[in-house]
Amino acid sequence: MYQGKKVVVVLPAYNAAPTLEKTYREIPMDLVDEVILCDDASRDNTVELAKALGIRHILQHERNKGYGGNQKTLYQKALALGADIVIMLHPDYQYTPKLIPAMVSIIGDDLYAVVLGSRILGNGALKGGMPLYKYIANRLLTLVQNLLVGHKLSEYHTGYRAFGREVLENIRFMENSDDFVFDNQLLSQVIYADFGIGEVTCPTKYFKEASSINFSRSVKYGLGVLGVSFRHFLQRKKLAKFRMYEKR
Repeated sequence: MYQGKKVVVVLPAYNAAPTLEKTYREIPMDLVDEVILCDDASRDNTVELAKALGIRHILQHERNKGYGGNQKTLYQKALALGADIVIMLHPDYQYTPKLIPAMVSIIGDDLYAVVLGSRILGNGALKGGMPLYKYIANRLLTLVQNLLVGHKLSEYHTGYRAFGREVLENIRFMENSDDFVFDNQLLSQVIYADFGIGEVTCPTKYFKEASSINFSRSVKYGLGVLGVSFRHFLQRKKLAKFRMYEKR
C-alpha cells in the first residue's frame, strides 16, 4: 500500500521464462500488494515458473491474443482486485523494477495520473543497446506525434507505465487493438482525456533474452502509430469523431 492506496503490478508475459525470476525478485514487495501475470500462450514454462515463484494471480490465454490483448486481460483483473495504482512491467527485464517506488509515489501523491518510464530522457538509449534504427524511428515518430496530438513527451513507445485507477476506469482501452499499437492508442486516449502524464528516466537494457519486434513488425507498428496520431489530430480539431475517445 502507498498512502492507503492498493498497488498492483501486472506482467504481460510471453515466453518469459529466461527472465521472469530476475524481474520478479526485484519487485519491491514491501510496497506492492499484488502481482498479476498473464501468459499469452507461451511455448515455454513461463506458467510453471510463475507458480514456483509464488505469484498468486496467474492468468492464461489458451491462444495468443497479442500484446494489447494481454494488457486488456491484466487491467481488467487489476481493477477487479481493487487496484488504485497499476504498474505495467515487462517480465523480460528490459525495464528495471527498481523504479516502481518512484512511479508509485508520483501517482500516490496525486502529482500525475500516469507515469512513463522513458528510455530517451538522460541520453542513455543508445548506450543501453537500443538499435540505431529503432532510436531514429523513436525520435522521428515522437516528434510527429507531439505535433499532431498537441502534447510533449520524450517518447510514446516505452512499455513501462503506471496508471491511477481513474484512468483505466474512464478510458475505452478494451476497444483498442490487440497488437503492439495498443500502447499508443492508450496514450492518445489519456492525453485526449486530459490526464496528467509524468516521465521518469529509465535505464535502457537490450540483450538477447529481452523481447523485441523485428523490422517488418516495427514498420507495421510505426504506420499504426501514425494512424492513431492522425485520428487524434482530427478529433481534437473537431474534424471527426472517434468512439475510442469517448469516456466509458
